[in-house]
Amino acid sequence: MLSVKNLCVSYGESVVIRDLSFEVKKNETVAIMGRNGMGKTTLMKSLIGVHKTRGGSIMLDGKELAGTESYRRVKAGLGFVPQGRQIFSALSVEDNIRTGLETAKVKKIEEWVYTTFPILKEFRHRKGGNLSGGQQQQLAIARALVSGPKVLLLDEPTEGIQPSIIKDIARTLNDLKQMRDLTIVVSEQVLSFTLAIADRILVIEAGAIVREDARASVDEATISKYLSV
Repeated sequence: MLSVKNLCVSYGESVVIRDLSFEVKKNETVAIMGRNGMGKTTLMKSLIGVHKTRGGSIMLDGKELAGTESYRRVKAGLGFVPQGRQIFSALSVEDNIRTGLETAKVKKIEEWVYTTFPILKEFRHRKGGNLSGGQQQQLAIARALVSGPKVLLLDEPTEGIQPSIIKDIARTLNDLKQMRDLTIVVSEQVLSFTLAIADRILVIEAGAIVREDARASVDEATISKYLSV
């Protein structure tokens, strides 16, 4: 469903992502783990087109996306939940979700959105800035989902969220993968969350994939060493 080959991203002369390659199968969840500064967010932003790439290929369901603008990638089937949520704090929950409908085939908020995120239905007229961190994360996910993505990218979704809500988000993502036939790529540092959702774990260091494990064969102690400062 998603194939990334020999991806290179730089800031000026500083290369941040170097010849990075990985593939994600349809309906699979892949987690990209690593310490801060290893390239996780740069990778996610380059996949959605916020950061330009110096080279490499990004294929979504057989369609080349490298070099295309972000809105074309969304239209092709990429959804993006950025680090820090980046919801519109002055807009209502309902209006925040509507901003994700720009490239959607159905131009209204369908009932499954509020069934999946009942708190958003309850607070649909409340301003986004008045929600808790966990509620804002649900809002950001809902906003990305209404565009009808084939692949959902989530950048550090547990950042600043309390443990009980992290568990709820993990359950919701697992349910959504089945209900919406989603493929998921998540960058993350919280191993317990990753183990709850991922089929495979990739470890990134200095902009390169240095380790890959299937969920069933993950050595938690070894992965934790890559995450420790």
